[in-house]
Amino acid sequence: MFDISKIRTVDDFPKKGIKFYDITTVLNDAESFQELFNALLEKARALKPDVIAALEARGYFFAPALALALNIPFVPLRKKGKLPHKTYAEQYDLEYGNETIEVHQDAIKPHRRILVFDDILATGGTAAAAAKLMQHFAPAKVDFLFLMELSFLDGRKLISGFSVESLIIV
Repeated sequence: MFDISKIRTVDDFPKKGIKFYDITTVLNDAESFQELFNALLEKARALKPDVIAALEARGYFFAPALALALNIPFVPLRKKGKLPHKTYAEQYDLEYGNETIEVHQDAIKPHRRILVFDDILATGGTAAAAAKLMQHFAPAKVDFLFLMELSFLDGRKLISGFSVESLIIV
């Protein structure tokens, strides 16, 4: 079992009242990084995805490597204005504001099993926006995988129609 104390918590970031879970401490510890990656890979492999889509920016720490290990495509979900081609866009609310994410319109072929990855499931707004984006591709199935879930924020309720796997639940 992973030692959650290896993930640093920072109070009042990015604004007062928010507790931020900083996973860079894990990325700086090769043994912990490998342990988490292997556990995520096992969960991802069991879901049998055809493609992995990940949310900017911390989802990118693990998802491209997971895609390579599974020999499947990686699709970045980026903040508004960062992708150069035609995109689909979804706006969502955060605990501390709102944001828009986009995906290239030609990023995923129809009828694929899509695994959406992000580092943390908090209030679920980002995940719900990603779920809406994925519907543009007529997926066979959409699953979610998170490194960590903040269960006290009940983010699962916004993606309740999907399979949700979390490695660490607090």
